[in-house]
Amino acid sequence: MSRNILLMGAALLALGGCSSSYQHSELQKLEMKLDRNVGVLISTPENGWYSDREYSNSGRMTANAVRNAFSKNARKVAVTNKCKAESCLDTIDVNTYGYYVQPIILHWEDRATEWSGKPDKLEIQIITYDAKTKKEIGNSTYSGKSKWASFGGDHPQDLLEAPTNTYVESLYK
Repeated sequence: MSRNILLMGAALLALGGCSSSYQHSELQKLEMKLDRNVGVLISTPENGWYSDREYSNSGRMTANAVRNAFSKNARKVAVTNKCKAESCLDTIDVNTYGYYVQPIILHWEDRATEWSGKPDKLEIQIITYDAKTKKEIGNSTYSGKSKWASFGGDHPQDLLEAPTNTYVESLYK
């Protein structure tokens, strides 16, 4: 019987550490829902850093996750490397792209969770602009922390899909 209790306790401990956690913070609430027929242009953010380490391709992975989320909701979506931040607003073809989205990596931390017990962490800010008026129409951040029992398979980029999809869907519903 004590063996069964030990096995059940181990199973509960493993299940408790099996899900990633996310937090969302609305910095500027969207006043109106986005139009699915309006194109979206997304810039590629600078790569994420933690301490003195740059995570190469983290900017590209973030832009792709944002593109994938918007592609489920908008007719035309593209990612650009040609401009950064608000300077994109000066170069956008507003007839093609009515919205400009600027993702920013605020925190990117890839840890050896499986042996250190320290979770991978991620924090992303997404600023949405009306390309014609150049007015900020939405500003939100979300953060994620990997599950404890990752068995070596999780990384910060694995924390991008779920909160990005949830946030972008909320812009259209």
